[in-house]
Amino acid sequence: MTTVTYTFAGLPVTDYASAYDWYVGLLGRPADVFPHDKEAVWRLTASGAVYVVQDPNRAGSGLLTVAVTDLDTQERQLRRAGLSIAELVSDDAPRRLVVTDPHGNTLTFFQDPAEPAT
Repeated sequence: MTTVTYTFAGLPVTDYASAYDWYVGLLGRPADVFPHDKEAVWRLTASGAVYVVQDPNRAGSGLLTVAVTDLDTQERQLRRAGLSIAELVSDDAPRRLVVTDPHGNTLTFFQDPAEPAT
């Protein structure tokens, strides 16, 4: 098997301009790379990134799950950005925060179990 060195997760949207602004609010900063005029890439880790791309035929079908070091801090950031959050709590899974972008893509955040809660 070949070794994976980097992972990209793509989120297709109907309108790049409005999606870009929404994702800047979600991620708290501008994108790192702009491969072309309808795509933006945010490097989230040393070996992973998420990109938003205008692709109306696939818009709304994206799923992204992100493990964070501090879910409470992430929740505050999402609320400061004015985003609507659904909180999922169950006995058999970690607490999760779910956000849906204006194009229908679902993003889930959870506390990385390897990181102690602060």
